[in-house]
Amino acid sequence: MLIINLLIFLIACIVLVTSGSLLVKTLTKIAAFLKLSEFVVGFIIMAFATSVPELFVGITSALAKNSALALGNVIGANIINLTLVIGIAILLGRGIKIESKKTKTDALYMVFIAALPMILMIIGGSLSRLDGIILLAAFALYAGRILRQRRLFKKEIEDNIKRKDIILTTILFVFSLALLFLSARFVVGYATLLSIDLALPPIIVGLFIISIGTTLPELTFGSRAVLAGRSEMALGNLIGSVIVNSTLVLGITAIIFPITANILLFSVSAIFMVIVAFLFATFVESGNKLYIKEGISLILLYVFFVIIEFYIKTI
Repeated sequence: MLIINLLIFLIACIVLVTSGSLLVKTLTKIAAFLKLSEFVVGFIIMAFATSVPELFVGITSALAKNSALALGNVIGANIINLTLVIGIAILLGRGIKIESKKTKTDALYMVFIAALPMILMIIGGSLSRLDGIILLAAFALYAGRILRQRRLFKKEIEDNIKRKDIILTTILFVFSLALLFLSARFVVGYATLLSIDLALPPIIVGLFIISIGTTLPELTFGSRAVLAGRSEMALGNLIGSVIVNSTLVLGITAIIFPITANILLFSVSAIFMVIVAFLFATFVESGNKLYIKEGISLILLYVFFVIIEFYIKTI
């Protein structure tokens, strides 16, 4: 039974990531047909698209009244993004140059945003619907900050979409949206079964099993960007993803169904997430390049995190 549940769960994760990727592609084509600016497409891809799997897992787990899965998924995804994903990107690019002051500012902004859900959880013992509204307000401030930078993206993206093609694109968009929601239901359902089969708290399943699947878009995007010589785009995507996960995803999840979890496991993982975010911001702030030794350090940090979490679980 465990093998079957694990197999179906893995298939659901693959479908979740694939449908999320298809959703992004169709959204971009629709934006091109509507002659929207590079800014709009950039916002969709950089600040929202790679967090779509986490968002749908959050909504589905909240509807199933198992919101601890969403909390674990977000914390786990943020930690993976700031350790494994960026570490691998640094190794692939043999270092990442940081040329923009905006990246350094955004990295510091990210630390405070990542800490906000932890602060709210500690104060109230859970993330209530009011906390969800606060997190959505924080996302609105982040979105407003991006909107103020729209003057940098006035150019319209190239429109190579014919009118007859847009019908198929729209159908694919609706199909990918439905597939994303359906696969998210399977991910949450079978993750719940796995937590029972393995005798693990739901937050642990979210931290280590679901989060690995939902961070594949960031890993793919980041690796491709670095290899194409667009390393700052990879950094921007990771920073944006952490912010969106910590505000929009958790905010919507908490409004649908308040989030509670094992307080010890949550505290350790959330504090570790903030420490990793701070270290990452420090690396970004300290110079004009992220070096290979820093990439290796971040990857080893994730290994250390896994050991600590499972040690605490045994206690």
